[in-house]
Amino acid sequence: MPSARPYDVPFARRGSTLDDQELAAVTEVLRSDHPLSAGPWRTRFEAEFRAYTGTRHALSVTSGTVALEIALGLLDLEPGDEVVVTPQTFQATIQPLLDRDVRVRFCDVDPVSLNVDPGSLASVITARTRAVILVHYGGWPAEMASILRIAREHGALVVEDCAHALGAELDGRHPGGLADIACWSFHTSKNITTLGEGGMLTTDRDDWAERIDRLRNNRVDADFTAVAPPPGIEPALLAHMPYAEYVYRGTCDRHRRAGTNATLSDAAAAVGSVQLRKLDGFVARRRAICARLDEVAGALPDVPIRLQRPRAGVGHAQHLYTCFVPGGQERRRELVEALDRRGVEVQLRYFPLHLVPEWQARGHRRGECPVAERVWFEEHLNLPAHPGLSDAQVDRLTEAFADSLTEVYRSRPAAARAPQVARTR
Repeated sequence: MPSARPYDVPFARRGSTLDDQELAAVTEVLRSDHPLSAGPWRTRFEAEFRAYTGTRHALSVTSGTVALEIALGLLDLEPGDEVVVTPQTFQATIQPLLDRDVRVRFCDVDPVSLNVDPGSLASVITARTRAVILVHYGGWPAEMASILRIAREHGALVVEDCAHALGAELDGRHPGGLADIACWSFHTSKNITTLGEGGMLTTDRDDWAERIDRLRNNRVDADFTAVAPPPGIEPALLAHMPYAEYVYRGTCDRHRRAGTNATLSDAAAAVGSVQLRKLDGFVARRRAICARLDEVAGALPDVPIRLQRPRAGVGHAQHLYTCFVPGGQERRRELVEALDRRGVEVQLRYFPLHLVPEWQARGHRRGECPVAERVWFEEHLNLPAHPGLSDAQVDRLTEAFADSLTEVYRSRPAAARAPQVARTR
């Protein structure tokens, strides 16, 4: 059972740190006479995010979940369409598909990156596949060249869930502009935050950007043909109607869906701008912590732990530190309990989605994604590695990891303890 007392080394309650810079940004917003919604700070944050991702459009919304809901709505799925998805993610990535009359096919994952495996994708994609939805698990970018090639051969669109990927690189490019559309989360646990909640969509498609802007601003996603105003509406008075574009748009030729209010506040956007400027430092700290954990595992040659070692050209954002422990379910349980006793909070992310009740009710069963199942039930482990950890907590974490591995696997060379890395002030 998890420890009843507070952990000495907790998992991320916040995935980044905040200080007087964010406080000053919020103060500036509040003291200005600009609107607190859809004002200049949102415009600035979106422009900075476009520049960062190298995309034509970046449109902020209230959460990563809302971003995903909007993105999947843009696919215009019809009954009988198929969508290929990853099982190794948070439920929000694919949850909107429960409301659609489509066939969902789960694609197995690579046993180390835990991203969609291109070989498995080739075996599940069909001529009826409308889209592929993937996540850059833990901050390790998926193999987009292979995935896009397979998707394009079948006429399928590709959606990137980039909730973990801010700060990652793939062959000189950032995720977010590697496919047709990407969704981002600025939840409190992510690599940057916009006051606890927030999201973004990035795309190069002008038509989708226009639809996203309508949807987030309480307008209807539809096609209209402009006609003259009906009797009783004088054109000269339209300029005095604050919501004229909401009320009068001509004739509606095709209605897709209703919009909602998904406007990211300007105070949140101002904090996002500050956090984006700090991103490189946050990611560097994550990588330094993960490097120390890797050194601990590497110093125990009798414990053949598998580590995530991305290929050249892949920059891991280290939203999650993931490793794979040998010995099956029982041995992993012992290691989790040993870490727990030493005050380190362990989490296992994420339970294979094809096995949760709502997807089993749609006909999915164990055996569908054998790699994802084996890894989650027997091997994988996530340890804290966020920039909110102090130097003392990082020391405690690496010591506890080394001691727990020694206890469980009965081997401890003298060099097991990891060397120090540059400390923060």
